[in-house]
Amino acid sequence: MSDPALVVCCGLPGAGKSTVSAYVAERLDAARYRSDEVRKELVEEPTYEADETTATYDELIARAKSDLADGGDVVLDATFSSQTHRDRVYELGRTTDAEVEFVLVTCDADVLRRRIEERTETVSDAGYDEHLEVKASFDPFDRDHVEIDNAGSLQATYRQLDRMVLESVERGN
Repeated sequence: MSDPALVVCCGLPGAGKSTVSAYVAERLDAARYRSDEVRKELVEEPTYEADETTATYDELIARAKSDLADGGDVVLDATFSSQTHRDRVYELGRTTDAEVEFVLVTCDADVLRRRIEERTETVSDAGYDEHLEVKASFDPFDRDHVEIDNAGSLQATYRQLDRMVLESVERGN
């Protein structure tokens, strides 16, 4: 039996993490957990305070741990703006013998702003102001990762994922 994969889709609000995580989860037939959904399951009216964020990440990690322990692949979708949260998910991979792949989703600022302003049906509460707040506090990325530029077409994003993420994960399994 091969080791499970833990793909961590992270980046700023509006960069396209949900688009990326949905594609990767479908291709890997993996469980997918999104911080926006988990937070709203835990808290009826989110305030995005620190204790709420900690509880959200605790639950994301608990769900991933259960699936990984059963040998299933998992895709996580959250900003992971804090190095502490990245360290926790990396440790989860280590303790469950999962292959961890961090995918930093980026997007040109003008494209990102337009997409945030135009989106209508989304579970995310983040607008452009929230994007700027997270950007100002986003810890530098010091772990090995793949960067996916999501400013172009969906097909261009999918090609990057196929080449840079999925081939790597599938080789590891």
